[in-house]
Amino acid sequence: AGDYPEETLAAFRGCVEDPDFAVDYFEFDLHMTADDILVLSHDATLDRVSDAAAVFGAENVLVRDKTLSELKLLNMAAQFVTDAGEAPYAGLHGEAVPDELRILSLDEVLDYLTAAGEFRYIIEIKDGGETGLAAADQLYATLKERGLLDRVIIGSFRDEVAAYITVNYPDTHRSASPEEVVQFYFAALTGKKDFTCSYDVLQLPFGDARESYGLNLGTTTIINFAHAHDLAMQYWTVNDEADLAYL
Repeated sequence: AGDYPEETLAAFRGCVEDPDFAVDYFEFDLHMTADDILVLSHDATLDRVSDAAAVFGAENVLVRDKTLSELKLLNMAAQFVTDAGEAPYAGLHGEAVPDELRILSLDEVLDYLTAAGEFRYIIEIKDGGETGLAAADQLYATLKERGLLDRVIIGSFRDEVAAYITVNYPDTHRSASPEEVVQFYFAALTGKKDFTCSYDVLQLPFGDARESYGLNLGTTTIINFAHAHDLAMQYWTVNDEADLAYL
């Protein structure tokens, strides 16, 4: 995050083309636009990373409230600051913004990455409710058309989206929803004999007590129980060397 502005084509290019990186998985987040196009954005609003407040004349504008063409007006690196404390893109607005710093659609990023190499993906649907279900439909259709289903783990913090994917798209790889993580945790602690689940990946917070409610989700008990049920374990966000060594 200190090298490239997040979820921009500049970041993906940097990871692919920099010989110091050896990337096997790309993780990114999706929101639905007003014209029902999936675009990359971690946040539901745009102010944290872009010049949306200046461009749209209002703060806290939702991705969902703007069309793709409207969102393409933004500089998605306007707030980016390097590890050295520099803000190299802050002054770029309007036509001065290069395409690699504008918002990306799902199709645009997959066009680039599938041409660049044989990568795998973790893709999180951020929207919930009916919008989240529609996003799941669209994501599945895109992945199936591109032959990428076996290379993607779909995630969502929305229990209703996870349940919808299980019912409608059982041929996908999916990570556990928050409710399912709680169920798994207590099953692991008690050594539940008849434990079953409809996901095949656990993506768990580690090293941040706020995200894990003060629980250590990286214990031998947890990991062994997961592996005994053929579940992959993936932890986020591990930026501390001590946490890395522990895991």
